[in-house]
Parts: sequence; structure tokens; C-alpha cells
Amino acid sequence: MSEKVLVTGGAGFIGSHVAERYLAEGFDVTVLDDLSSGRRENVPDGAAFVQADVGSAAARELMADGGFSILNHHAAQMDVRVSVEDPALDARTNLLGLLNLLEGGRAGALRRVVFASSGGVVYGESDDLPHPETAPKLPVSPYGVSKLASEFYLAAYAQLHGLAAVSLRYANVFGPRQNPHGEAGVVAIFGSRLLRRQGLTIFGDGSQTRDYVYVGDVVNANLCATRWQVPPVATIDDVAVNVGTAAETSVTQLARALIDAAEVTVPIEHAAARPGELRRSAVSVDKAARIWGWRPEVTLAEGLRRTYEWIQEEAA
Repeated sequence: MSEKVLVTGGAGFIGSHVAERYLAEGFDVTVLDDLSSGRRENVPDGAAFVQADVGSAAARELMADGGFSILNHHAAQMDVRVSVEDPALDARTNLLGLLNLLEGGRAGALRRVVFASSGGVVYGESDDLPHPETAPKLPVSPYGVSKLASEFYLAAYAQLHGLAAVSLRYANVFGPRQNPHGEAGVVAIFGSRLLRRQGLTIFGDGSQTRDYVYVGDVVNANLCATRWQVPPVATIDDVAVNVGTAAETSVTQLARALIDAAEVTVPIEHAAARPGELRRSAVSVDKAARIWGWRPEVTLAEGLRRTYEWIQEEAA
């Protein structure tokens, strides 16, 4: 029989790509999503679909009774600005939602969790880049705190209940299916504006940097994490793996690269910087290369080209 995996957030951007790959690899896939930002049409053919919130009794019962040995957890409140404005909302979704699933899984068949964490926010501000997994942790937003706290909860469940849990600390993921309205994806936002020949607005001076990694490379990392012989937990960093490119790209550089990919000309404007957002971010991928042989394969230019082509196709 195929191994059963529940992909939360599987109607969303990253989760739908992950669900698609699991199906291609022969897993029995169920998607759980409340469709608050995900789209039903993103759920791949062949996957069962359950519409429910991760904090609901229905989600807990599904984990308890569904026979899932693997939980791939991508459902989240992922907007830094929302977390700053309403930290309790962020915690209800990101912390209590995770615990609800874990408790359901503890009553069921769960033995492994692949968790979508964030390398962009758990490390905080530092000029010593790219961050390795062992870098100091000091989130500057409630969203970052909730992701880091989730890693500690998973480590506790590993020690208490023998759960194998891997935290993937993502850099800034981009690619097809990213929602410019429901998710904090600057590539999707810029791309949708370029399609309408509208100017691009950069918050701050544009020198702030991020590490942009293509969604297809992220999917490969999820598969590696699913098959990894997870080591015993001495620290949360032992079971965390960065997923990025180790390269810094400024927002201004990104805007210009996407304008090149779209082959259009629009103005670039500036607005006030947003609270709770980092100035610089990039993650080392040496650990992923060492333990899995994983490295990013899609260049920024190629990824932007593919993403803009998808945006055009969606509009058509």
C-alpha cells in the first residue's frame, strides 16, 4: 500500500507543488486547506481534498483517523505585517493549529512531520550572511517567533513521542501559483503589476536583500526531508535544514530583473519601509548539500521567466 501523507495548505502556492510531487512519487495524498488564500483548482488531480481549518476539530479527527504516517505542514498565517498587527491571530493559526494536528496525529498513525519553517525570519538581523542553521535566533516579528516556537514544539514531540520531525527553513520562495493578494510574495505582486503595465512600489530604499529560491527546488528539498533518516534531537538545529540559494538580491535588483523578464518598461516608486521586516537575509545551503546532495538548480533569471510566463497564462 502507498504511504499516506497529509499536506496542509495544499491548495496554496508551495503546498500544491509539494502535493503534486508526492503523487508523482507514488504517495497516497490528502490535501487539507481552508481556502482562505489557497485555490481549489490548485489541488492536483489524484489527491483527496478536505476543506477545514488546521485548528478545527475536523482537522484533528482527520489526523487521528486518516491513517497518515506523514504530515507535510505548509498551512500558515504567513504575512509578517498581519503578525505585527495581530500577534494572537498569528499564534492561533501557526502554533495552536500545529499542536491541534500533532495531538490528532499522536492518536493516529503519525510518525514523521515535514514542517515549513522560515530561514528568512527565525535568524533575525545580522551582517554575518549567509546564515547557517546554527546562527543565533532572534526573530523581529511575531511571525518569526511562531515559526521558531513551532520548531521547539516539534523537538519536544520528538523527545516525548518518538516523532521524526524536519524543519525546512525556507528563504523567499517564488514561482507559479503564488498569490499576489493572499500571500506575501513580492515576485507575484510585481509580476501581476507588470502584466497590467503598472509601476512597481518598493517599500524602503530598495537596498534590503532577500534570498530568492524557486519553488521547484523547494519541492525537491521536501522530498529529501521526507526520506531522510532523521538524527536524534540535541538541538533544534540538528533537525532543521535551510532551503535557499545563499545569494542576496536587493529588492531593486529583483524589480529590474523581473522587468527584464517581462520585457516591459514601467516606473519604480518608493514608499515608507514596513515595520517588522528584515534589512538583509540569506541562508547557507551547505548542510542540505552535505546530507542530501541538494542544491538549487533554477537560477533567479530562469525562475522569474517561468513565473512571469505563468502569470501571463493565468491572465489569458
